[in-house]
Amino acid sequence: MSPASAAADAPAPGASFPYKLVATDLDGTLLRGDGTISVRTREALAAVTAAGAAHIIVTGRAVPWTRYILDDLEYDGLAVCGQGAQVYHAGEHRLLTSVTLDRPLARLALSKIEADVGPLSLAVSQDGLDGAVLVGPGYRTHDGPLASVSVDDPEQMWASPLNKVYVQHPDLDDDALTRAARATVGGLVDVVMAGPGIVELLPLGLTKATGLSLAARRLGVTKADTIAFGDMPNDIPMFGWARHGVAMANAHEELKAVADEITASHDDDGIAVVLEKLLQG
Repeated sequence: MSPASAAADAPAPGASFPYKLVATDLDGTLLRGDGTISVRTREALAAVTAAGAAHIIVTGRAVPWTRYILDDLEYDGLAVCGQGAQVYHAGEHRLLTSVTLDRPLARLALSKIEADVGPLSLAVSQDGLDGAVLVGPGYRTHDGPLASVSVDDPEQMWASPLNKVYVQHPDLDDDALTRAARATVGGLVDVVMAGPGIVELLPLGLTKATGLSLAARRLGVTKADTIAFGDMPNDIPMFGWARHGVAMANAHEELKAVADEITASHDDDGIAVVLEKLLQG
């Protein structure tokens, strides 16, 4: 759809909307495959906020890897980052909450996983507004707006507070590695599959729903007021918390299985498709 036709079809400002909070994942959901947000989706979100609802981004990315997108959206509200570990106030450029991973516990969990499946390649996400992603030997990185930092000495990765550890296996795929890690260390840390090639170790009990519930409380809304959009298994707790969960057509089958609705893909304005229908009543 062209920008002109998208504008013509966009709901009028002030249209009614049945939810008070719209929670959207980023990668594979709000962002298209090329890393951009379509005009149509921007306009649908603008119409939602004009109707009195809040839009909140809920992402596995830590704050440093999320801020540039928020700036592009001229977004000045709250964002849930780091799989729920961080609640960030974009307008004030301030972390409101931040949960870190117990590093000795994480190292114990890694040793147990490696005893079961063999050596892993690692990367870590440092905590804080300017935390870097440190990448160890053999870890396959993905293109992104921020450069990761390669380290030769794995001990460097454990020197500062972390919000997550990324793990990769030379032979096991993401689903198999996630299942194996959960079976081995599920009582020590949480294990989530957040995207292609992205399996993460997190503080036990931490999910996107954790951070979203904290942010919603600050906004004065509840889970009954919330519609959520996502594409990966790490969005399952968010769907369980929200009143209505919408999976993208490109979503992982585990998320589709628990979704209330499946929309078009992230490349086909799936968020806008749902929001426009809701705005039109």
